[in-house]
Amino acid sequence: MHTLRRALTLLTAVMLAFIPALTLANASQAAEAPGVMASMGDSITRGFNACGYYLDCASRSWSTGSSTSVNSHYLRLRAANPSLVAYNDAKTGAKVADMAGQAQQAVSQNADYVTILIGANDACTSSESTMTSVADFEARFRTAMQTLATGLPNASIFVATIPDIKRLWEAGKGSSSARTAWSAFGICKSMLANPLSTAQADADRRDRVRQRVVDFNNVLTRVCSERANCRHDGGAVFSYPFTLSQLSTWDYFHPNTGGQAVLSEVTYGATGFLL
Repeated sequence: MHTLRRALTLLTAVMLAFIPALTLANASQAAEAPGVMASMGDSITRGFNACGYYLDCASRSWSTGSSTSVNSHYLRLRAANPSLVAYNDAKTGAKVADMAGQAQQAVSQNADYVTILIGANDACTSSESTMTSVADFEARFRTAMQTLATGLPNASIFVATIPDIKRLWEAGKGSSSARTAWSAFGICKSMLANPLSTAQADADRRDRVRQRVVDFNNVLTRVCSERANCRHDGGAVFSYPFTLSQLSTWDYFHPNTGGQAVLSEVTYGATGFLL
């Protein structure tokens, strides 16, 4: 009995000793949560067409949105730091050439967490010949990353891959509504032109455009991997099998609210969480 009492006393002492340590650990984690986050990118990050007809719906953004139906990175991180401030620096229609300016915005905002999703508009152009070259894409992305490294040396950066736009074609080609929208609004002609064609020339074109997206994603992943404070999604967004039900019914191209929620889930899980 005496031995048992001594053992219980010792166990209680050990548990009590751990309580302050756990409290300090939790406090430390909260202190490390970002205080300011910024998102860089294009219409996807602006939540375009996710809540209104041809409108930016920043509240539905996978990165900085405030809508609980999306549960963005911002809302997930705000649970650890209720004072978190979020800036959506993305611009609808942006290409990688616009990343330098957006990076400067993030620097001016003193962001300590930055998300980047860019490249869809560099591949989705009026024709295959007008796509951004891989060399130019890399040079411009490196410039933006250097701006962040110089201006925000301690910030955590997350880079998402570009969705597989050929998958979008596969999901929507059988829908007359999708085909009508793609044609009426001239959406991503490099990939979506002649959506029902089975001609070898069209099949080859789609494969080449998809390969350009793959090449862009390789650049994003490689450049991010060169920096200790950068994490990428390992191809998670590119590999995700988006369905027609996750796309806006106004253009059958941009993610709707459900699609934005998927983007948040897939990308946040890949962060690690960075900090």
